[in-house]
Amino acid sequence: MSAAATDVAVEVRFFAQLKAATGVDATQVTLPAGATVRDLADRLEATYDALRLTGSMCAVDEAYAAPDTPLQGGETVAFLPPVSGG
Repeated sequence: MSAAATDVAVEVRFFAQLKAATGVDATQVTLPAGATVRDLADRLEATYDALRLTGSMCAVDEAYAAPDTPLQGGETVAFLPPVSGG
């Protein structure tokens, strides 16, 4: 089996200042099998120089997800900026 056959692809969505930092509202990312939300975040920060995901929330298929959540492929992963206000 080839390495590509074990890769997982996810759709990534960005909101608010994260969208501004990347210049896109969505992108497709392919990661090795066994990748987690943290691995995805690291890849995205390496790809987009202005992107900082520290403090952001993440949802996988509309359910909040921890950094160690494994990605199976086919999910939609959304990164939401920290909420501020008063």
